[in-house]
Amino acid sequence: MQMSRILILGAGLSSTNLIEYLLGNAPAYGWTIRIGDLSLEAAAGKLGGNPNGQAFKFDIFNAEQLSAEVAWADVAISMLPAFMHPVVAKECVRQGKHLLTASYVSDAMKSLHDEARQKGVALMNELGVDPGIDHMSAMRMIDGIRNKGGKITGFISNTGGLIAPECDNNPWNYKFTWNPRNVVLAGQGVTHFLENGEHKYIPYHRLYSNIRTYNIPPYGEFEMYPNRDSLKYREIYGINDIQTIIRGTLRRSGYSKAWDVFVQLGMTDDTYKMEGSEMLTKREFLNSFLPYHPTETVEEKLQRVIPAAQDKIIFNKLKWLGIFDNELIGMANASPAQLLQRIMEEKLGLEPNDKDILIMQHIFDYELDGKKFQKKSTLTLVGEDTVHTAMAKTVGTPLAIAAKMLMTGQVNDRGVVMPIKPHLYNPILNELEEYGVKFVEEERQL
Repeated sequence: MQMSRILILGAGLSSTNLIEYLLGNAPAYGWTIRIGDLSLEAAAGKLGGNPNGQAFKFDIFNAEQLSAEVAWADVAISMLPAFMHPVVAKECVRQGKHLLTASYVSDAMKSLHDEARQKGVALMNELGVDPGIDHMSAMRMIDGIRNKGGKITGFISNTGGLIAPECDNNPWNYKFTWNPRNVVLAGQGVTHFLENGEHKYIPYHRLYSNIRTYNIPPYGEFEMYPNRDSLKYREIYGINDIQTIIRGTLRRSGYSKAWDVFVQLGMTDDTYKMEGSEMLTKREFLNSFLPYHPTETVEEKLQRVIPAAQDKIIFNKLKWLGIFDNELIGMANASPAQLLQRIMEEKLGLEPNDKDILIMQHIFDYELDGKKFQKKSTLTLVGEDTVHTAMAKTVGTPLAIAAKMLMTGQVNDRGVVMPIKPHLYNPILNELEEYGVKFVEEERQL
């Protein structure tokens, strides 16, 4: 059966390249695209008057509307917040319609696998950048090493969404190129990885003091902090006997030590609301996490309680954020993490002429014919502007390519699907290269 109707739910920043790709291909394939968002203006803006699409106001909590839109579609693409995907997925499975997302496979999504298979439905997930391009590029390398008889012993994979060097104009060497909330809450819980056969556990309060440094030409030095659970990728990638597996997040050098000040104070906590938060100034907010003292200033207390803040570079980062200012934050019923996010968004948002950069690097150690080798694969991509960001491109384009493959009958997988098989990752990675998303590989004998 020819599929021609695509439903896109969510018209945020990361949907830009996805929508442009599908609208651009619509005439050739006879597609009609409906774009729904809580903001009709946002949906219409992404459509840009294209005759092959329609924009509408969409409310995920309107079950009747969701049912009607899914009924219209052949394929649905959810660009909504990740926790909303299962709601869409359940309706898609019920009606026998395919679904694609760029997000991690949640337990709720996984639970739909058997029913989706029985109904001939594909629930394709992890088709963005991380997760997505990271899986596809890693699996291409893993399969390449295996196919020539090599045994993989180590795998380190790092990704960072950062500000392009020419637009880096603040002491944090960072701006929000992705969801700020995810940045503020990053790393909470326990981090678990494997290094030289030993299990390593890092609690949240020690995460940002456990950094490693990497030099990635031509951009210089970066620091990495490990992601939550690296070990689940052993099974996904079929490398269960590996000795080292670490996945991490890249930041510019110096970021982590400054961020650790907030972690140590408890300012990234999202589990409770602060009393009278609507009346708090930035200075009072900071002082809330410091002990009472009749004469010491907030600055003096901070430097006494958190010795790292005595470092001039770290202190200047904090001062630049405005954390010591007597200025209302202006958020009612807010958690510490929400207040901190508000403060940071004021200073670390993208400016009109900014460009972002996406960096991803895989490092594989392997053995072949009694010799040891290391193979690196590196992607660096600079965005065009604040709309066509590197992040939007790498999230939306692989998702769009996968949707085209599904619409044209090139994907026969059913149930919950991840792009870790050659028949999925090769066509997507090959086409991504046409859009400048290309990995550079280098190899050396150890």
